[in-house]
Amino acid sequence: MEGPPFPAIVGQEELKSALLLNAVNRDLGGVLIRGERGTGKSSAVRGLRRVLPEIRVVADCPFNCHPDDPDRQCEACRERTTPEVGRIPTPVVDLPLGATEDRIVGTLDVERAVTEGVQELDPGLLARANRGVLYVDEVNLLDDHLVDLLLDAAASGVNRVEREGLAVEHPAEFVLVGTMNPEEGRLRPQFLDRFGLRVDASAPTDPEARATIIEVAEAVDRNPEQVRDRYRDEERRLRERIVAARERYDDVTLGAEHRRKIAELCVAAGIEGNRGDIATARCARAMAALDGRTRVTETDLRRSAELALAHRVPDGPFGDDVDLDDLAGDQFGRPEAGSDGDDGDDDEDGEPRNASEPSSRRRGGSESRQETGTSLAGRLRDFL
Repeated sequence: MEGPPFPAIVGQEELKSALLLNAVNRDLGGVLIRGERGTGKSSAVRGLRRVLPEIRVVADCPFNCHPDDPDRQCEACRERTTPEVGRIPTPVVDLPLGATEDRIVGTLDVERAVTEGVQELDPGLLARANRGVLYVDEVNLLDDHLVDLLLDAAASGVNRVEREGLAVEHPAEFVLVGTMNPEEGRLRPQFLDRFGLRVDASAPTDPEARATIIEVAEAVDRNPEQVRDRYRDEERRLRERIVAARERYDDVTLGAEHRRKIAELCVAAGIEGNRGDIATARCARAMAALDGRTRVTETDLRRSAELALAHRVPDGPFGDDVDLDDLAGDQFGRPEAGSDGDDGDDDEDGEPRNASEPSSRRRGGSESRQETGTSLAGRLRDFL
């Protein structure tokens, strides 16, 4: 059964913000959502379907190929001169835990290849998810060989299927979204690092918020279509915001000083590789674009560091964690006591930013959000 509309989800503003930021910049690397059962993780991802803008595709291509970019097309589409163009909803594809390798990558019709000389692929989930979202619930329980398949596709943007010496490949670019309960096991470090952002989700402890969740759930049970109608305008406005933010993203500036501060923070925190640096910068620019701005603020950088670095900070030799919130305060400044951490900037039209915008402006009850284990993101949240 379909869950509540995306705008109707209560008390998970940071989670919704992370998903919207990935919708703005699909090169962010996706998001890992950690939390106990029943905290709305899956509902948020599934609700995202209705706010993502449509995409232009080669009309009859099973891989959702981009009609204007040969580098993002399959071989058959590259050979066409004037392909028919269509529009489809951005795909959000579920990858179930029990999925086989063939279901994920697709299967090659070996018999037809041998008898007719035609290499034809029966597309799998990676083909359906191309240029969309690939959602893996309980991603930490995924078999290792399937994790390897996802790592290969995420790294190359291509899915290659080989059988009996024959090979077919197609583009496989997707935003990877995974949910997990940390009590049920960890992710392999190389897989964890592939996620651009990480958020922790927990049930709100505010009775009023919990009562609203009950109200929404009962309304969806009684008449889901009526609930969808009620939020249709809000979904449309979110969709328009994403489109506008995508168009604005390239104009958002991140100065040399900000880049240096990001790099210094990552070095001080012991972040390995450069993915954390790049994810922080991209996240900050997407945050500004989503807020209608073309300038990144230090508030954007602090919040981006929370999302992009917490899962990349290594444990100390005796299990002690680097104090990321303290390091971020040194780099990006500390909010004054009693402030919400905002820089007080106005939007591009000179109007104050809307506090209800789901780009981490509202904390959504996060003051009472419980930490999971030694969550650095939770400690940084208190600082922000």
